[in-house]
Amino acid sequence: MKKTLVAYFSASGTTRKVAEMIAEAGDCALYEITPKELYTNDDLNWMNKKSRSSVEMSDKKIRPQITDTDAHIEEYDTIILGFPIWWYVAPTIVNTFLEKYDFSGKKIVLFATSGGSGFGNTVKELKPSAPGAEIVEGKLLNRANKQEIEKWVKSL
Repeated sequence: MKKTLVAYFSASGTTRKVAEMIAEAGDCALYEITPKELYTNDDLNWMNKKSRSSVEMSDKKIRPQITDTDAHIEEYDTIILGFPIWWYVAPTIVNTFLEKYDFSGKKIVLFATSGGSGFGNTVKELKPSAPGAEIVEGKLLNRANKQEIEKWVKSL
């Protein structure tokens, strides 16, 4: 496998656990996309139209700020990018991450965790944030075990 980074956003810890398993399976570097303002349970209440996540997802131009750490994207050929599915797509904080770096010539393979929905229009909505990158829909890894993850990572 080429030099690979597993980058992920995890609001509740579910996606973090999967990202850690992927990084271990592929012997990859790990990078957490951390919001400047962490999400609370109230922020994640999708049933409340005024919750932070609902407001962010209803206006696709919103770009939540992320902490100012350097992911060193230039060092990697492939980025395995993970996030929870919110409203059938990636949270807009993932766009923030993609827009912060130059992904030209990179391959970005997506993985997601979800309570029940698929990738929807995720690839289409992320492509403008990473011009020059190849973004491919990867896999939903809701309840994947170590063996399934190892098999998937080896297939990349």
